[in-house]
Amino acid sequence: MTSLECILAESEINQQEWQDERNWVTWFGIYSSRRDSRLWVPKRMPALGWTINFGHPRGPLLFWCILGVLALLVLLAVYL
Repeated sequence: MTSLECILAESEINQQEWQDERNWVTWFGIYSSRRDSRLWVPKRMPALGWTINFGHPRGPLLFWCILGVLALLVLLAVYL
């Protein structure tokens, strides 16, 4: 299989996983798919932006890093 075929196959898997309802928690727009290779994925309604793929190995780490930075900014705003 050539690298182009691998990219196309990966893209097809990603699209199939994104469309699979079982990978979405509908109340919060949370996406989790271990088969989807993307860390950032478009939300179910792409006009609303992007979300983290919690099934990706770095997904939860990214979430906690973002949350930590936001908490640090709030603390700095309160105490400065």
